[in-house]
Amino acid sequence: MADVKLKQETPDIDIYKAWCKGCGICASFCPTGALARDETGFPYVKEPEKCINCGWCEIRCPDFAITVQQKKDDEKVRGDGEEAT
Repeated sequence: MADVKLKQETPDIDIYKAWCKGCGICASFCPTGALARDETGFPYVKEPEKCINCGWCEIRCPDFAITVQQKKDDEKVRGDGEEAT
């Protein structure tokens, strides 16, 4: 039986700087550390590959300044590189 691996797409995280007041709530609620705060306190995407698309940053932002585009459906790939059915 071939190994089945999941290939995940990294979601697009958009931070609208004009709307952001730099409260840091999004970075505080990020369970994986994908978001961080810069030296001025504003959030940035530190490690996008760590994002699990939980949506906590988007839900908790009081200014609606962050959006996370949904990941595409996970694509199952066999160990030999062929798509699993």
